[in-house]
Amino acid sequence: MAGVASLCTLSNPALAMVAKAKGTKSLSFRHLHTDEKLQVVFWKDGVYDRAGLAKLNHLLRDFRTGDVYPINPNLFSLLHDIRRKLGSDGTIEIISAYRSPATNSMLARLSDGVANNSLHMQGKAIDIRLEGTSLSKLQRTALALGHGGVGYYPSSQFVHLDVGRVRRWQG
Repeated sequence: MAGVASLCTLSNPALAMVAKAKGTKSLSFRHLHTDEKLQVVFWKDGVYDRAGLAKLNHLLRDFRTGDVYPINPNLFSLLHDIRRKLGSDGTIEIISAYRSPATNSMLARLSDGVANNSLHMQGKAIDIRLEGTSLSKLQRTALALGHGGVGYYPSSQFVHLDVGRVRRWQG
C-alpha cells in the first residue's frame, strides 16, 4: 500500500507538495542575554505547533521587562529556510527579539539605529548570529531569499531579520 501511495504522490504534483509539507521543522537557539537554550519543533505535519510556538514566545520575550508577545510564526519559517539554504544546523544566537514599547523607546533614546516603530515591537523581527556562519554569509543568504528586511551590523556582530516589507540596510 505504501508503494501505491508513493506512486500516486510521484504522479500528482499537488499530492507531492502535501507530502512534502508533512514532517517537522525545528530550530536551535541560545539567548545571549539570558543564556537560555532551546531546541524546539515549531512545525509538525503541515501546521505550526502550538506548544513549540509557546516555548519560542517565552524564549524571545523582552528580556529586560519579561513581557511575552506572540512572535509571528513566519519569522521561524524564515530562520529555518536560511539555515536550510546554508546547509547549517548551527545554533541561532539571539541578540534581540520582542521589545516592549517601553524598551524600544529607551533604546531609541540611546541609539539612532533603533526605529521608533520597530518591527521588534510587533513580534516580526529578530537580531541574530548563526553559529559557524560568518555574518556576511548570513546576510547574503537572507538577502537571496528575498523575504522581509535584512539589516547588516558588522561592528555590532549581528544581522537583523524581519518579516516586514523587503528592504536592506547596513548599520
